[in-house]
Amino acid sequence: MPKISATQAQTMLNTMATMQEEHNLLLHAQWREQGFEFYRAMWVECAEMLDHFGWKWWKQQSPDIDQVKLELVDIWHFALSELMRDGEIPPAVAEQLASVAVRESADADAFRLAIETLAGSCLQTRSFDLAAFTAAMATLPMDYAELYALYIGKNMLNRFRQNNGYKSGEYKKLWQGREDNEHLIELLAELSDDPEQLPQRLYAGLEARYALA
Repeated sequence: MPKISATQAQTMLNTMATMQEEHNLLLHAQWREQGFEFYRAMWVECAEMLDHFGWKWWKQQSPDIDQVKLELVDIWHFALSELMRDGEIPPAVAEQLASVAVRESADADAFRLAIETLAGSCLQTRSFDLAAFTAAMATLPMDYAELYALYIGKNMLNRFRQNNGYKSGEYKKLWQGREDNEHLIELLAELSDDPEQLPQRLYAGLEARYALA
């Protein structure tokens, strides 16, 4: 993929911030003032991610990379919210994300250590560690373009969940015996040919599948 320019990197970050703002407003009109513990959500997601990746030496485990990537995107949702709550996001954030040098394949030990560093930082500082996050991206591997595409997808799924009773407990996360995240991955693969229309087509696809749940 061609190198992402500084302008493109900032545009991508602005787009994600706008979508995150819209999602957060669905949860609370004054979400910035509520003191939500974004750091806690992030370290819990780190633990869930390690379960998807595999860490138990006493049993056979195969990494579910698709789900691992979605967990990393979940962390980015909370990280974005924290960055936005603290004020205008510094341009250096987009630059650091765009500069991630990914490996050709996953480095399992380095990835686990990066996730543990991220979780430890969340617990110690009650904040977000961008360096640990980008280290996890590099070792997974996941570049900025993939983070951006998956963010768009997961943001739309989160919006779909809220619009269908996630907060009240009415939402059904299992569709035809599989989690909604799995359906999301399939839809993203099917719709990757039309990135400009991705949000609208993705939402329609989620609606169609959920109707059969």
